[in-house]
Amino acid sequence: MDIQNNKQLDEDLSLKLFVVLSRSLQSIKKRVEEDIKSFDLNPTEFAVLELLYNKGEQPIQKIGDKVLIASSSITYVVDKLEKKKYLERKPCPKDRRITYAAITTDGTELMNEIFPKHKTAIQEICAGLDLDEKKNLIEQLKKLGYHAQGLEL
Repeated sequence: MDIQNNKQLDEDLSLKLFVVLSRSLQSIKKRVEEDIKSFDLNPTEFAVLELLYNKGEQPIQKIGDKVLIASSSITYVVDKLEKKKYLERKPCPKDRRITYAAITTDGTELMNEIFPKHKTAIQEICAGLDLDEKKNLIEQLKKLGYHAQGLEL
């Protein structure tokens, strides 16, 4: 009977963990999105600009994978950012099928101004945990994520 109780407890705790993780992520994402919107950008636009700002020009076809958005949305986002003069398209000299997105001077100036503020906002959002708690949670969530990735359901 003890094994049955442990299994039930494990199932109940796993369900509670899922609910708590989901609600926590929802709350955190809401606050982060509010911060991003204060810069007159949507989260997808910010993610693309942040990628180009920190990693340099990228093939447009690869951006979706890197910022976790559908490839069908990338062209629309790139068009919007190009209209705002924050990025430009550059053809690949070696392969005409590939077009790069590159951050412009205006885009770099914007990110120079807002990225430090954004990092501070995220730090404030995560201030409910101390440094050791953050380190431990990062390790635990990585472990959980890798385990979930390896499952075949």
